[in-house]
Amino acid sequence: MDFELKTLSPTSAAGLTVDALLVLVPDTFGAASGGPLNELVASAVRLGDLESGVGKTLVCYRAPGFKAARVVLVRSGSGSPANVRKAVAAAVALVKLPSVKKLGIVLSLLPDDGQSVRAAMQACADATYTYTTTKPSAKGRALQRVTVGVGKVAVVQKDFDIGKAQIAGVEFAKEWANRPANHATPSMLAEAARKLGRKPNIKTEVLGPKQVEALAMGAFLAVARGSVEPLRFIVMHYAGGEKGASPVVLVGKGITFDTGGISIKPAADMDEMKFDMGGAASVLGTFAALAELQPAVNVVGVIPACENMPDGQAIKPGDVVTSMSGQTIEILNTDAEGRLILCDALTYAARLKPHSVVDIATLTGACVIALGGVRSGLFSARDDLADALHKAGETALDPCWRMPLDDEYAEGLKSNFADMGNVAGRAGGAITAAKFLEKFAADLPWAHLDIAGTAWKSGAAKGSTGRPVPLLLQYVLDVAAVPRSGIVNKSAKPTRRKS
Repeated sequence: MDFELKTLSPTSAAGLTVDALLVLVPDTFGAASGGPLNELVASAVRLGDLESGVGKTLVCYRAPGFKAARVVLVRSGSGSPANVRKAVAAAVALVKLPSVKKLGIVLSLLPDDGQSVRAAMQACADATYTYTTTKPSAKGRALQRVTVGVGKVAVVQKDFDIGKAQIAGVEFAKEWANRPANHATPSMLAEAARKLGRKPNIKTEVLGPKQVEALAMGAFLAVARGSVEPLRFIVMHYAGGEKGASPVVLVGKGITFDTGGISIKPAADMDEMKFDMGGAASVLGTFAALAELQPAVNVVGVIPACENMPDGQAIKPGDVVTSMSGQTIEILNTDAEGRLILCDALTYAARLKPHSVVDIATLTGACVIALGGVRSGLFSARDDLADALHKAGETALDPCWRMPLDDEYAEGLKSNFADMGNVAGRAGGAITAAKFLEKFAADLPWAHLDIAGTAWKSGAAKGSTGRPVPLLLQYVLDVAAVPRSGIVNKSAKPTRRKS
């Protein structure tokens, strides 16, 4: 699906040759004259046919003066990016037809706002996305071209370009997260990363079991040994910034299927554990977006990828393993495996002298209980990093919420037989999981995103959301916009949140 940005006044919008034309109407729209579009909207509002309320629609067929056969008027409230997203999603749902191959989205009745343009584009892409890789009977996306009409192209061009890259990244993440586990093995993820490594400024390195063993990643190896699928440790370098400049490091949990291991999960909904590599998918998606945008920043993606299976070699409750950091871990629950592969990846990340480290993981059901599917859980002892990620999420309409990291939450991780246990009971489970990871972040400018509630949807709409690619991309772009400032300053002590 191609996007085109075009200057379209309310008068000229009626002459756009498309199969369907979506017109966003703000609450502030008043009586207007001149041109078919203004007259149609004014009449619909005056007669009460276009109700107030974001997402309310009116479909008009063969409206006089319009080249488009279908014109959909849709209320966009205040015209905020969030309202625009809701409005476009509602309108696209009405014209998602095989015959609609060219679509126009008219934002000209709203003030020119780059974030609203991005919101409209992403909403259109999400509403028309169809997974087809392992479903030959599925009909692919019929929509081929989308023209976004604004008041002045120059005002929103940058955000339009970001929007295109973001969609590429989100759909790359969706593709890999939606694939069944037998079509998205650790080796297949590694191959996807290698293909991204052929793009400008990206290089990919893939380590196998022997190389991971040489790095002494005992926690990662312990999780992987229960599966016949060999583990892969994927490292991707995007070199868009100055040579030697500290990179942003994104660490994605890549459990391509999670049975729970010996602490096996209930059968109900276990198929959704193919989504347990949502963190890895979001890192791959972010790199796909970076390949499109080529921002001036250095980024490293680190993905420990394996399955968590319950065969005769699998780790058992009570086993003690030694992590890459040298700290020992008592395995109290083999279904708390994500933190085991991430802890070694965090130790590896410290070697990269990072600007900041963000790990992304479908880590705990407790986070789903706490925040549902609206916001991802954000954990960090660094106020500056937490604020930057929160701001990026708000800008990208991919929100997160900061959770506490008080030291008292780590009490439950104490073990009589190792430096720590890998779980600390049900209470505050998302926080204690983050406290476990914090033990391996040392003095890194580190943050953890728990995306267990936001990476995919269940039920009739089951499928990957592609989150938090928009948040991660925006954060990286924010770092690129203010080089060598913000999170890391070698001459100053880091700010830490007091617990």
